Amino acid sequence: MKKVIIGVFAHPDDEAFGPSATLLMESQTGSEIHLVTLTGGEAGMNPDNLSDLGSERLREWKKAGELIGATKMYHFGYADGELGNNDHIHITKRLETLVQTIAGDRDDIEIEFMSMDLNGITGHIDHIVAGRSACLAFYRLRAAGLPMTKIRLACIPSNYMTAMNTDFVFMESGHTPDEISETVDARHLASRIHEIIRCHYTQRSDSETHIARLGDDVALNHFIVRL
Repeated sequence: MKKVIIGVFAHPDDEAFGPSATLLMESQTGSEIHLVTLTGGEAGMNPDNLSDLGSERLREWKKAGELIGATKMYHFGYADGELGNNDHIHITKRLETLVQTIAGDRDDIEIEFMSMDLNGITGHIDHIVAGRSACLAFYRLRAAGLPMTKIRLACIPSNYMTAMNTDFVFMESGHTPDEISETVDARHLASRIHEIIRCHYTQRSDSETHIARLGDDVALNHFIVRL
């Protein structure tokens, strides 16, 4: 059976800063990778004062996706930082249509979703909408008879994030070991993951902080798995 992974993320760097190591490993072992970004990330940091930050961030996203080995990438075009409940419902319907199109009449595939945990890792509302829309679409598609196997929600363990953070929005502390279902160790690919993260050059302050803090552990991914 061919494994098809649909990665659903809010912004053009979420796939890189999150589970890029797992996505890369999956593509290297033959999985078909489809990446969705809900927004163009136009509300992100803009250190170079670009007139069209969103377009540049989408170019960076395409480059990161190529390094991951993505089969196809989809920009849904929602406004960065403005996702809400109505968008959540609409995004879910679009994901259902997308998966039905990818599946077509293929009978040799298994479909897995990947997104962010339901608190959005950082608490960003856009992240929360991405994770919840992925879950809603997953369960609806499975109920409709599509070959949905599981959804992996990327999360932060409690030893990385020991306490809540209120510097930006409410960010919960990390997940305890008994809450984490799966850990993927791809530290042998750490240099490639650093390269993928650095594709998002406009967000270099965050990317360099992330790499400096975690080093090779950026390629150690943790998931809450829902079946």
